[in-house]
Amino acid sequence: MTPNLIACRLSSYGKYQNRGWSHLPVIGIHHVEIHIPSPDTQNTIRKKLKTNNLTVSSMQASCNIQKDDAVELMKPQLEICSEFGAEICLICIKADKTDRSIIWERLRKIGDLAAQYSITIVIETHPDLMTNSRTALETLTTVNHPNIRVNFDTGNVYYYNKNLDAVDELSKIIDYVASIHIKDSNGRYQEWDFPTLGTGIVDFPTIFRLTKGHGFTGPFTIELQGTEGVKLDEAGQLRQVTDSVAYLRKIDTLMNEA
Repeated sequence: MTPNLIACRLSSYGKYQNRGWSHLPVIGIHHVEIHIPSPDTQNTIRKKLKTNNLTVSSMQASCNIQKDDAVELMKPQLEICSEFGAEICLICIKADKTDRSIIWERLRKIGDLAAQYSITIVIETHPDLMTNSRTALETLTTVNHPNIRVNFDTGNVYYYNKNLDAVDELSKIIDYVASIHIKDSNGRYQEWDFPTLGTGIVDFPTIFRLTKGHGFTGPFTIELQGTEGVKLDEAGQLRQVTDSVAYLRKIDTLMNEA
């Protein structure tokens, strides 16, 4: 059985991200999600990865799909993803008032570019193209490109929607999921409360049973965004990541994680 690939988004360390590089391997995490680095920081990032025995499982690109040059600007970013060995490229996009047919065509062209680098583009669970399973299915089935998929965010489902359940939503789009952000939530609409994993309402054991049943093994990327009004010091931030990883280790389906 292929083990699950568990990663952590470095932004989970808040303003202590530099500490995260060395802390993650100590708690047994060896995969990270990071923003695509600028040319002047790439060598520094490579050195940090090598020094701490980390690999990049996914990278977040900058993409304004409403702009005419959206496709053109993705090419150099996909090249960097490929150079760093990332097979998943995350984008956060919104159509807003742009004609959807134009959005669909740009996404197909971006998908074609990604295919050249053997990369899958994943769209974050954000309004208005991936707000929930209904809008996600509309986007994905219309674009109809094998390299355009969804990054399912277990916390954003609650933040951007009322009266929805993460497990139910995931079950409806599981065939289009290429990566998952593991984020907890208090379950209340537009309340910024994404706490330590296992302390909110997200049913992670069922999430992992569902993905296992569909043969999906990751990346599952821990994303901690904290609670509005609560500020953690460095020790508190590291403890939140440590406790979240410890919680995941209690879930049977993660015992043989990569």
